Order: sequence, then structure tokens, then C-alpha cells
Amino acid sequence: MEYTKIPVKNVYYMLCYAWNRLQEKECVPVGQEQDRDIYHLLTRVLLEQLQSLIKRGFYREYTELTEESASLKGKINFQDSIRKLSFHRSKMVIQYAELNHDILHNRIIKTTLFNLLHVKDLDPGLREQVSRIYSYFGEISLISLNARIFTEVRLHRSNKYYGFVLDICKLFYDCLLMNEEESDLKFMDFQRNHQEMAALFESFVRNFYRAECTEFKVTREVIYWDAEGEDLSLLPRMETDISLECDSYKIIMDTKFYHSAYIQRYDSEKLISGNLYQMFAYLNNYRQTNLANKKPVIGTLLYPKVDKELNLSYVIKGHPLNVYTVDLNKSWQSIHNRLIDIVNI
Repeated sequence: MEYTKIPVKNVYYMLCYAWNRLQEKECVPVGQEQDRDIYHLLTRVLLEQLQSLIKRGFYREYTELTEESASLKGKINFQDSIRKLSFHRSKMVIQYAELNHDILHNRIIKTTLFNLLHVKDLDPGLREQVSRIYSYFGEISLISLNARIFTEVRLHRSNKYYGFVLDICKLFYDCLLMNEEESDLKFMDFQRNHQEMAALFESFVRNFYRAECTEFKVTREVIYWDAEGEDLSLLPRMETDISLECDSYKIIMDTKFYHSAYIQRYDSEKLISGNLYQMFAYLNNYRQTNLANKKPVIGTLLYPKVDKELNLSYVIKGHPLNVYTVDLNKSWQSIHNRLIDIVNI
């Protein structure tokens, strides 16, 4: 699949679904000609979000401070006061809490802006806007980012408006690379990173159905082997990408972000056998271990369209199995309609 042909606008919408940020989906115009890649679009979105955040005011939290002072406030740290001989200076070591902007949320944002200023290929106009926004973070500390730091951020009712901004910061962190020759930063080619795009495709489709098809219960589901033996824990884990269940039927869906739904074999095209075997194992074991569920169970393999649209239906050993494609190069409304049609059986 020629990933570069996927409109930037569509990649952005997929990210909004994957992040559960549908309210922000239309926060800025996202015309596909305006932005050269998803990073430029997300930089523009980030700047728009930060302008609103600055007007609203930075979120603050109480942080514990320790200092030597002649004014008594908070708690006296007697041990440190004695160790430092503070009383000779008519002071004591005190500990107190103070509302502070210099907290993890804002540090991550400032560090992300700092990194963007060092991205060699960033549009000069955007760089100027980043620099202007960066100046508002003068009292915030820079930090060394790592994957763990993003898991330490706590979002709740009072600061949930930081969520979308921090999602963008996390993607930038994941995708920024150091150019060792010139000591600057560059972005990896997101759409050519198969692992990232496969994860995005799966999360997008699952959250799309949660948001747009409320008649279904949408989950990831562990399917148990219909097996006997001494140590069943050695059998590989079967977990669906997406399970959709409504009043009348159930769909077990696997998303496959492959270059093609086919392999070439003896001068002819064949569907990828491993994907079919996997789906058949899901269907067969689910039915055998859920005999009380009398609803029809349909297997679905979903690929992005590469060269041709697929609408294939089979019945294998009594199990319905469909193979579909969705064209990610089309308008967003076409993608929306296609995904809805696939589950309306």
C-alpha cells in the first residue's frame, strides 16, 4: 500500500478516534493541501490548543517546597535545621506546600515545544509560532522525556483539557529522531512506519465502532481454547482485535494493515493463509466454548484497500467469514459509510 497517499486529514481523524478525542476532531481546519505531513498538521493543532490553554491559565498543583527561612510557615524540619545549624542564622528549615505552575503537565509541553524548535524541516512560519508560544513557558522547567513520564501524568475533571495536548506531545516524543550528523531533530516517516500504522488502524476501527455504532457492545475479548491437556497455559493467547455484539449477532473482527491482502503463489493471487487460519481458530474455539450463546457469530478480516476493493464472503466448516477492505484514500464520509456498512449484516 502506498501509505503516502492517505490524506493527512484522514490520518488526523484516525488519531482522534484512536485517542478518544472526538470533540477535538474539528478544533482546527484540516485541509489536506495545507499541511505537508501529519506532524505539521499536529503542530498547528497543538499551537491552537495551547493558545486556548494560555488564555485559560496554566493548571497548577500544590508542590512540596523546602527552604531555610526566618519566617515560620508549614512544618519545621528539625533534623535538617540542626544538621545545617540554621539557628545560628536565626532561621529554620521549613517545608510547605505552594500552588505551582512548574509541574509535570507543563514541563512535558515546554520540552515538546523546545524539541519542535530544533526540528530541521519544520515550516519556518510554524517555527515562529512555536517560538512565540514557548515564551509563555518561561517559569516552567525543561525535563528529559521518556516513555515512563507520560504514564505519570494524572488527568481529572480539573485538568482534563490537557489530555489532547499531551496525546500530541506523546506522539511527537515517539516519532522524533536525533540526526546524529547535524545534531538536530527530525521526524520519522509516520505513514511508512508499519508498526505504528497497524496499531493506529486497529485502535481507530475499534473506537470508531464504539462511538458510531452504539447498538453494539465493542470490546477486545479473550477466546479460550477448546482443548484438554496437562498445561493449557502453554497454548498461545487468543485475543480479538475487536468483538462487536448486538441483540441479533456477534462479529469477531481482526484488522490487518498489510501492503496487500494477497500473496503471489504460482502466478496467481491468494488470500494470506495465516490470517484465515487465525480467524477460523477464533470462530471454531469461540463456538465450542460458548455453546449457550446461540447468536450467529461472523468472522471479519479488515484490510486497508491497496489495489482493489474486497467484499468476500465464505462459510468454512459452518462458520461465516468475510474479507473486506476500506479505502483510506477516500473522503472521510466515504470511510465512515464503508465501516458502518461492513457491520450492518
